[in-house]
Amino acid sequence: MDRRAFFTLAAASSLVLAACSDPGAAPAGGDATPAGWPSASTKLDGVTLTVWAAQNSNTVPKVVVEAFQKATGAKVDVVTITDPYEQSVQTKIATGDKPDLAFWQPTASMLSSINAKTNLQPLTGAPWVAATEKSLQDLTGIYDDVRYAALISTPAVIGVYYNKQVLQDAGITATPADWTELVAAAQKLKAAGKVPFFEMGGNDGSPWATQWWVQAQLAEQAQAGLWKRVNAAQEKFTDPAVVTTIQNYKDLIDQGMFNADIKTATFEDQGKALLDGSAAMVMQVNSFFAQLQSLAQTDELNQKIGFFPISTEGTTGTFIPDQSNALVAFRSGDDKREAATRQLLAYWLGDGYQAFVEDQKTVSLQPDVATPAGVPEALKAVAEALKTSVGSMQVEAVANPDLYLRLGEMIQGALTPEKVAEQVQAQFAQLAAAQGIKGF
Repeated sequence: MDRRAFFTLAAASSLVLAACSDPGAAPAGGDATPAGWPSASTKLDGVTLTVWAAQNSNTVPKVVVEAFQKATGAKVDVVTITDPYEQSVQTKIATGDKPDLAFWQPTASMLSSINAKTNLQPLTGAPWVAATEKSLQDLTGIYDDVRYAALISTPAVIGVYYNKQVLQDAGITATPADWTELVAAAQKLKAAGKVPFFEMGGNDGSPWATQWWVQAQLAEQAQAGLWKRVNAAQEKFTDPAVVTTIQNYKDLIDQGMFNADIKTATFEDQGKALLDGSAAMVMQVNSFFAQLQSLAQTDELNQKIGFFPISTEGTTGTFIPDQSNALVAFRSGDDKREAATRQLLAYWLGDGYQAFVEDQKTVSLQPDVATPAGVPEALKAVAEALKTSVGSMQVEAVANPDLYLRLGEMIQGALTPEKVAEQVQAQFAQLAAAQGIKGF
């Protein structure tokens, strides 16, 4: 079976299984209240915890884990799960394989996809919530009115990362103010012999960034209730609002606005290309900038890389908390390990948070914890864009179909925009029906 088809089937199957076991029910004898929040200094000698992470988040816990182990005597193993991360995790969970903690996208649809009420510890009464910036406290991580995810960094915003020098060399002195201006900038760059955009369309089954091109164009539609209508079966992915955005994306590809190796290029290629100036712009989210930070120091990044949000009619960003932004704690049935897991979360967002943001060079979520002086300007721009951003499909829709996989197939020449929409709608309807959503 084709690898992409396998992961799609696995994701859908796991959700169907979850629905059959009633995802709205807590485990027998359980409720939505954790046993308590241990002191961060509680000794944990002999306790081993496992944290699942993706390729782009497996180094994120390093400083926190090392300090927590030293302070408590616990052992914490960070295990890298193969990409595509979300599908791989869902497949493992469906077979009963679970960690103590995992990086996870803290949206309702993705919490539902891993059967949160059965598999996850509720984080009710989490001690760090009150310390978090008020506008972010309940932005994400909540499913059916219960908190299941801990936000550790600024939620991702879909937007354009750009090489300042490349734009300047092409005579572009101001960032685009809407989609029309973005396309005009791309045309100007192409005329100047530059590669306007770089896409990671590789046929390895994980062209996950392709969906940002569609979702960015849907910002105003989302503000006007698109996802509520989709959730209620009043509008579909096959309707003009969505199909037009897919066609616009394909038109840019057909016009040669992307890298010549779009069919094979990877996430790693994308960062290198923007940094060395072989491409002018990349449509991406925060985890992409983490890759840039692994390739260059802050001074170089400030000199070379900028960020701006974009939408069809303006510069409305689309926020999509990704798996590198949050953690979930699994139920193991072992009270001591579950308590230790909550203790690690409390330490991470408590005593260990200042060291964490300094190590990650990221914007602090807590007003009383200073954002490090070395945080790159582009990340500050992302955090600023969050204030006026709208929720993505993953945030607002009741299910998260594999839009990116279908777009990847379109890049390979296997699907038309209409076929992409048809297949995504069919999967969305299947996933919504598995949850018992009315109208499906």
